[in-house]
Amino acid sequence: MKRLLRLLQWLLKAAVFFTLFAFALNNQQETRVNFFFSTFWSAPTVLVVLSAFSLGVMVGVLGMVPRWWRHRQTSRQHLPTASEPTPVPETPHGT
Repeated sequence: MKRLLRLLQWLLKAAVFFTLFAFALNNQQETRVNFFFSTFWSAPTVLVVLSAFSLGVMVGVLGMVPRWWRHRQTSRQHLPTASEPTPVPETPHGT
């Protein structure tokens, strides 16, 4: 069963890879991205799409960093120290 799942995972990875590879081969036309003050960047379409995706991922990760820090700080505050005994929940009698 594990071998079948591992084979399916590799087949899915291969399908994604070949789909992206075909996308890259089909989008080799030169694309011009215009910026401010009449500056521009010319590159293949696939590089423009890849750059936009990478920039979006970086902005998303940087936007989540403050929340991760706050979560990490609150989880550190709630950890019991070694000197504190861990409270044992009391069970009602008769159960």
